[in-house]
Formats: sequence, structure tokens, C-alpha cells
Amino acid sequence: MASEPPLPSFAAIVVAAGKGLRVGGEVPKQFRDWRGKPLVRHSVEALLASGASPLVVVIAADARADAEAALAGLEGLRWVTGGASRQDSVRNGLEELTGDAPERVLIHDAARPDLPRVVIARLLRALDRHSGAIPVLPVVDSIALAGEDGTMAGKAERETLRRVQTPQAFRFDDILAAHRAWQGATDAGDDAQVLMASSGSVALVDGDERLKKITFAEDFVTTSTMPAFRVGQGFDVHRLEAGEELWLCGVQIPHDKGLAGHSDADVALHAITDAVLGAIGDGDIGTHFPPSDPQWRGARSGRFLEHAVGLARAAGYAIANIDLTLICEAPKIGPHRPAMRAEVARLTGLDEGAVSIKATTTERLGFTGRGEGIAAQAIVALVLA
Repeated sequence: MASEPPLPSFAAIVVAAGKGLRVGGEVPKQFRDWRGKPLVRHSVEALLASGASPLVVVIAADARADAEAALAGLEGLRWVTGGASRQDSVRNGLEELTGDAPERVLIHDAARPDLPRVVIARLLRALDRHSGAIPVLPVVDSIALAGEDGTMAGKAERETLRRVQTPQAFRFDDILAAHRAWQGATDAGDDAQVLMASSGSVALVDGDERLKKITFAEDFVTTSTMPAFRVGQGFDVHRLEAGEELWLCGVQIPHDKGLAGHSDADVALHAITDAVLGAIGDGDIGTHFPPSDPQWRGARSGRFLEHAVGLARAAGYAIANIDLTLICEAPKIGPHRPAMRAEVARLTGLDEGAVSIKATTTERLGFTGRGEGIAAQAIVALVLA
């Protein structure tokens, strides 16, 4: 496999000055163990591994001992005392970096421990054209506006809404100037709002479900209470129709008929997606991407699988292997199997050796035997990440 290209140079600020009261206990959540090590250590290690230098950790005035214990052995860190609000804490971190004058800076919350390198890369690339960039996810559920009396007062158009995550990326000079110029009477909420108040341009890039924020006590489920592995099974069927494209495992297959469905009807990826969701007990593909929702009409099914993989990672699991069986009389699967394995491996982050794709017929029995449709069955194993 080709090595990943180097990322542009950047500095980073990790905000870890909060009290984390909603998780309970006396120790702030950022210093509590999560999946074997302190919460803050996960994202700090990920940023350092991606090349962050320098890296500023913003902590409360009385938290130095806890912070040093949580990040013991890591080099290149600087400590800064936070302010009365998150915004004040970020500004303190930015002021610490003025002597280094980095071109780019990432600002991240310690409460989001699982930080994929691919998100960092997207953010940094976006700074070539914009003064800021934030990772976002679509809003899948319907959104209701609440009235003062506790009843529904209206609805919001979810197509225009996005869930905002961190890290947020900025050109350093722009975000520093924006923080210094901020005149708001209340806290801005996040740094993108501060930049926009100074007429900065903020790009939206694809986020990742892995960037889930650890907020409540139940988010601290320890690996000792989680099974070492889980298994899920998925099954799906779509009919063959003339005039449709045929997509299997994210690969377009030449054929006189294609699969009909609300999305691209990729029966193989649908089965794998349901297997991943089944393994973590999180519904099925229709739960997350309702066929009644017009935004998924014609959508590539790879998006569904990537979403499911992200949910599995957020739950603490990695995919160990995938075993898929396609059931059809035609087309012949063998010539396309290498490309299909490669695409499933890319979508799930697996080596191709962990992806099995098989094909069989029903000896011309049933709807698949009559060439009316294609069925797929998948089994997925998850292991603790």
C-alpha cells in the first residue's frame, strides 16, 4: 500500500480546562481513563503523530499535576492556564503561539478523543482556500423547534443543518486577530463563530462519527465491561431491472440490467452495512438512512457503510473481517472480485486479506435463479479497538 502523503506543518491547541461535571465524580473527565488511558491523551497522541508542533494544552489553574500525569512521557507539549470561558482559554493558547508564528493551527476539544488523521488532512487542505475550516456531519433525524410551553413550535430544515465537530482549523494570523477583536457580550460557542464575526471564510469538510464527544457517565464504559468481540449478520435483496446501473461492492458492473432501489441499490454494501450495525446493536440501514427520505435517492452506498464503520469505532470496536456471499445467476462475479475486494477494503479501512467475497447460484431456483434479482448475505466480526 502507498504511504500517506505528509501533511502541511501546523500547530495545535487542545482545550482541557473544563470541569466535566456532567460525567460525575471528582476528577475532570479529560483526565479520567477511557479505553485504557486518560481521555485527553488520545487526541494529543493523534495530533503529535500527525505532526502538530508546537502543541499547547490549556488546563485549569489547579490541574497541572493531573495533566502531567495524564500526558506523561509525551514530548513537545506546552502548558497554558485557561480562562473564565472556553473562548478565553483558546485565546490564551493562541497568545502562547505568537512567538512561533505558525501558518496553520488546529483547535481541538479534549473531550473528543478519537481523532482520525484523514479529518486533519481535510481541514488542512481546506486552508489553502479559506481562513478557517470545520468538520461537520449531516443531520439525519427530523428537527423540531421547541416552544416555551414545551410543545412543538415548528420545524427546521435539516438539509441546511450540520453537526459541528472539532478540531477546527484556521490560518493562525486570522484566528488570533479575530479573538483579539471579539466584542461579543457572551461566549461565541466555538472558534468558527469568532472567525466569522471578523468576516472570515469557514469551509465545511466531512467530519467523522469517530469524533464523538464524551459527555456523560455512560460514555465512559470501560473495556472490561465490553465483550472482546461481536458478530453481526446482514441480508439484502434488490430486483434487477432494465435501464438501471448495476453496482456491487461500490464497483459498477457491465450488465444488461441493474439493481433498482432508492439509493444506488448496491445490495452487497447494504448487507455489509447491516452486518456492522447489527454487531453493535444499532438498528439497520433503514434506521439511519430511511428510504422515504429524498436526500438518499441515488446516493452511493459507500456512504452508508462508512457511516456504520464510524459508529462501530465510536462504540469502541474495529472491524476484524468481512465475509460476503452474493447470490445470483448473472453477472459472473469472478472477473470483478479483485476490484470489489479493494473497494470494500478502502471503505472499511481493512487490508484486502480481511475481506472475503464469494458468489453462488441457487441452481436456477427461486427469484435469483430466474434472474429477477440479486441477494447478498454478509457476516462481520468486530474486535475491541
